[in-house]
Amino acid sequence: MRLLGLDVGSRTVGVAASDLLGWTAQGVEIIRINEANEDFGLDRLGEIINDKQATGIVIGLPKNMNNSEGPRAEKSREYGKMVTEKFDLPVDFIDERLTTVQAERMLVDEANVSRSKRKKVIDKIAAEMILQNYLDAKGKLTRN
Repeated sequence: MRLLGLDVGSRTVGVAASDLLGWTAQGVEIIRINEANEDFGLDRLGEIINDKQATGIVIGLPKNMNNSEGPRAEKSREYGKMVTEKFDLPVDFIDERLTTVQAERMLVDEANVSRSKRKKVIDKIAAEMILQNYLDAKGKLTRN
């Protein structure tokens, strides 16, 4: 079982993949998209799905702090629907509040990475955090 984690934005999709046991997540790449032009990077995502032999997708759901869903969460759900229709894979969603903030803080505090370099990797690291949170949550459910 290998899952892909996606951090969907309006210009990029960060991609992470789990190991075969579903214990750890590793960043894969950032796919450039253009939501306004309806270019969603699905061809490249398909290549990654095939390369990684993914059996499912986890998409971060950017909820508001009050747990409501706004326009970005709706766009993430629409992306998930496109992925399901195109690749016939199960898609699950996980609350991703603050993952980008956590990723940025980690890059600043632990890696001391410059702002320009952070912009190049932040979505991939956020996808990794989204997927790792999902794997950790699912692992706790199966161990109890």
